[in-house]
Amino acid sequence: MGGAMALTLAALAYPGMLGLSTVSSSPTRVIANTQWGPLTESDRDFVVKVRAAGLWEYPVGQIGLQKGGSKEVITASRHLVDGHSALDTTCRKIAPMLNITLPNIASPQQEGFVSTLKSDSGKQFDTDFANILRMTHGAIFNTIAKIRSTTKNSLVRALADQANDTVLDHMTVMEKTGLVDFDQTLFQQTTPPKLPDTDLTPPPPAAGQPEVVLTPPPTATSTPVDIDGIAGGGGNVPAPGASPAPTVR
Repeated sequence: MGGAMALTLAALAYPGMLGLSTVSSSPTRVIANTQWGPLTESDRDFVVKVRAAGLWEYPVGQIGLQKGGSKEVITASRHLVDGHSALDTTCRKIAPMLNITLPNIASPQQEGFVSTLKSDSGKQFDTDFANILRMTHGAIFNTIAKIRSTTKNSLVRALADQANDTVLDHMTVMEKTGLVDFDQTLFQQTTPPKLPDTDLTPPPPAAGQPEVVLTPPPTATSTPVDIDGIAGGGGNVPAPGASPAPTVR
């Protein structure tokens, strides 16, 4: 019985962890009924997308604090670290409540962005930093709006609210650098390259691997969602015999 349940919960996380490419068989399909509302494939993929975004944008923010050549780029870098650490806290809080497995590494495409910025220097770094991040934030902005307007799950809705505020802030600080080439950025945002799913999907964590934590900066101003308040004190994973766990379909 225990083994069968473990396999069932694993099926909820995989292959549904394919969160960055559109590979869901049916995005609106309810994959679990939870005490916080039904969870769809799109809901699950969204949680993974937010986590994966932080796994590369947080370190890029740290790089920007060291390599940024203008006060505007330094400010944008601080916002990346601050905002994604708070989003990550929310993701890591709700994921076990919804039986969603989170990655510990971003997708190969996202790791490629990090490699590009690591190799850049001077003005080239500032320019690539502003344009890559304005493009990627713009790409997910519409996804956030769709999830926020359609999800019936209160935990996912709360994450979408936080992500909306954070991504809008990050788009704005990138634009304030004065380096964004809107023609190029919007083209790349609306006409992404055709890449294989393996390039767009963060790999699952290795068995027994500790969860990566994006530590908030000492001067953090962003705060995670009060999940315990939203869940009515049910912010912890339900224990056996307590509130019902999600029912997998």
